[in-house]
Amino acid sequence: MPGQTLTSLSLPVALLAAAGLIFSMSFSPAAQAADVRQGASKPALTVTATRPQTTSMPLSVSANGNIAAWQEASIGTESNGLRLAEVRANVGDVVRRGQVLATFAADTPLADLAEVRAAVAEAAANLAEASAEVRRYRELQAAGFISAQKVTQTLTAEATARARLDAQRAQLQTRQLRLAQTRVLAPDQGVISARSATVGAVLPAGQELFRLIRQGRLEWRAEVAAADLARLRPGMRVNVTPVGGATLQGQLRVLAPTVDAQTRNGLVYVDLPLSGSARAGMFARGEIELGVAQGLTLPQSAVILREGFGYVLRIGPDNRVSQTKVTLGRRAGDRIEISAGLDATARVVASGGAFLSDGDTVRVVEASVPTKQGK
Repeated sequence: MPGQTLTSLSLPVALLAAAGLIFSMSFSPAAQAADVRQGASKPALTVTATRPQTTSMPLSVSANGNIAAWQEASIGTESNGLRLAEVRANVGDVVRRGQVLATFAADTPLADLAEVRAAVAEAAANLAEASAEVRRYRELQAAGFISAQKVTQTLTAEATARARLDAQRAQLQTRQLRLAQTRVLAPDQGVISARSATVGAVLPAGQELFRLIRQGRLEWRAEVAAADLARLRPGMRVNVTPVGGATLQGQLRVLAPTVDAQTRNGLVYVDLPLSGSARAGMFARGEIELGVAQGLTLPQSAVILREGFGYVLRIGPDNRVSQTKVTLGRRAGDRIEISAGLDATARVVASGGAFLSDGDTVRVVEASVPTKQGK
């Protein structure tokens, strides 16, 4: 029948029309934009938020320099032309003041000493004879048997004999001193830093045999910019870190009175502890402590370094992150000072910022604040 046929055909047509409407709505621009917004609002990462905190930061002046001996003594021979018979010290030995470091052959000085001792004895005998002659002539003069001129001659002979005895005694002291110089002694306690003494060598006077770091004391000589010298004072604590060694606690002893005209740097001298990993000649870096000051800080994990600049990811009210450039300052432990670019009320990503991009949406978990335990 015609009525039934029309009704049968209208139902499939209506279904097709509804399906087409749904299809067209699904792929319309408005629907696509909604899908994009829905996908963009999906959190890219769950992060912990933190805020800048006011922290006491140490004030210091950084410097570089070399470690050197506080004072280094040159120990040489005073004898001339003697053979070195024995060497008793080597590099690295700790010696005390007056300790024998080396000895020279003493055969020649001993023979010279014996010869002069005999000459002294002879001069003493001549003086005794001359003195006895003076006494005898005085008695004869008193009895009127000799003239005063003869007495004067005996007095002159006595004075000459006394002078000869004094000269021989001076020679004796010289020979004794030369014998003592066959023993090379340490002028102070310390550590032997160099040795050139060789057994069997015949050396001239003044030849260096050893070098000694007096009292084992080392110092750090560092260059500091002239602008920073005015802030330094003797007695300040200094943290010195030699290359490959542990940090040493030193003390600023003195500031050089002059500044290099070329570099505009001045030297500072820092006393180092006697025991430590430092060695003379080492290069070291140091921090001269000036005090403490308050600063706005973040955990170092919150700071991203890119192309030599520091950035943090600031979290907005809609939980979107924005990359913010900041100026970095001092470091203390795991925290770093933010000198500029951020205020104390800002929320930033505490860690994992390297996995995020500017504009990403994040799920935020506030960092837990540790509570202070009561006593």
